[in-house]
Amino acid sequence: MRLLRSLYIQVLIGIALGVAVGVLFPAFAPAAKLISETFINMIRMVIAPVIFLTIVSGIAGAGDLKQVGRIGLKSILYFEVVTTIALLIGLLVANTVKPGSGVDISSFQATSQVKQLEGQAQEMDWAAFFAHIVPSNVFDAFAKGDILQVLFFSVLFAIGLKMMGPAGQGLRHSFEQINRVLFNILQIIMRVSPVGAFGGMAYTIGKFGFGTLILLGKLMLTFYTTGLLFVFVVLAVVCRLYGLRLWRLLVYVKDEFFIVLGSSSSEAVLPSLMEKMTRAGCEKEVVGIVVPAGYSFNLDGTTIYLSMAAIFLAQVFGVDLSLGQQLTIIGVLLVTSKGAAGVTGSGFLVLASTLSVLKVVPIEGLAILIGVDRFMSEGRAIVNFIGNTVATAVIARMEGRLEMSDYQKAVG
Repeated sequence: MRLLRSLYIQVLIGIALGVAVGVLFPAFAPAAKLISETFINMIRMVIAPVIFLTIVSGIAGAGDLKQVGRIGLKSILYFEVVTTIALLIGLLVANTVKPGSGVDISSFQATSQVKQLEGQAQEMDWAAFFAHIVPSNVFDAFAKGDILQVLFFSVLFAIGLKMMGPAGQGLRHSFEQINRVLFNILQIIMRVSPVGAFGGMAYTIGKFGFGTLILLGKLMLTFYTTGLLFVFVVLAVVCRLYGLRLWRLLVYVKDEFFIVLGSSSSEAVLPSLMEKMTRAGCEKEVVGIVVPAGYSFNLDGTTIYLSMAAIFLAQVFGVDLSLGQQLTIIGVLLVTSKGAAGVTGSGFLVLASTLSVLKVVPIEGLAILIGVDRFMSEGRAIVNFIGNTVATAVIARMEGRLEMSDYQKAVG
C-alpha cells in the first residue's frame, strides 16, 4: 500500500490504464485529449510566474551581475555544443541503420495539415526569432506563457530591483513568499498528474492505434535507440566529467520523468524541475536562467528527431544526399531548431521549414510521419527533459554554484 502512495507508481498505473482504454475504447480519444490538455494547462498556469519570481529572487537576492552574464554565456555555449552533438548522432545513426529504406509511400497522401505547414514554413522568418525574445508587451508575454520573453523581462526586472539596494529587499521577500504559494499550488496539481498521464496515453493510442507503429516500426526503434545512446553515453560522460552520476540524478527526478512520458510534454514539469534542482543544491539564479533558457535552446530530443526525420524522408524518396548536403542540413537545423519551443506543433513546423529551405526532399513527405509523430513525441520530450536536468546540474557545478552537501543529500 505504501508503494501505491508514490507519485511515479500512480503515474505508471495511469499510463497503463490509458493504454488499455485507448485499445479497448478508441472512441474515448476526444475526451482523453481534453483530460490531458486540461492537466497541461494547469501546469502552464504557473510556469510564467514561477520563472519570473525564481529569477528575480535569485539574482536580486545574492547574484553578482557579472556572474549572471557569465552563467548565461556558458549556458548558450553548452547548449550549442550538446545540441550539435545530438544532430550529428541523429545523422550518423540514420545513415547507418537507414530506417527509410524499403518504406512503401504509395499508401500515403498529403493532408491538409501538411499543406498548412508548408504555407507556414514558407512564411516563417527565422531571423525574427531572436528579435521576438524582446516582448513588445510584457503582460502579453505572461498571458501567452512565452518562456523566452518572460525570461528576458525577469532578468531585467531582477537587475533593476538589485540596483535599488536595501530599499528593494522588502519587495524581494514578498516575491519569495508568493513563489512558495505557487509551489504549494504546483504540489496540488502534481497529485492529479496520474489522471493527466492517463488522458495523454488514452488519446495517443485511441487516436492513432498500433497499426502505424508496425508500418514505421524501424524508424521508431531507431529514434528511441538513438535517444538512449545520447542520454546514456553523451550525457553520462558529461556528468562524469563534473563528478556527477547520471543514473542517480535520473532516479531523483523519476516522478517528473513519468509525467513527461504520460503527457508527451517536457513543459509539464518545468516548474517542478526548477524546484527540485534548487532543492538539490543548485543556486536559484542558476536554475532560473538555465532551465527556462534550456527549454528553448537545449532541445536535444527534438534535434535528434529533426536530423533523423530529414534523412529518413530522403531515404524514403530515394534522394541520395551528399556529405555537403548533410552538413547543410546540420547548419540549417542549428538555426531552425532553436525556434521549436515557442511554436505549437513545433517538431513538424521546424522540419517543414528546414525541408523548404533545402529544397531537396519533398515537403509532402511529412504525411508519412503524421501518424507516428505522436508516439515519437514522448521520446523527444523525455530526452529534452533529461538534457535540461543534466545541463542545470553541470552548469551549476561549472560555476561553483552547486552545494554538494545538499546535492548528495537529495540525489545520493
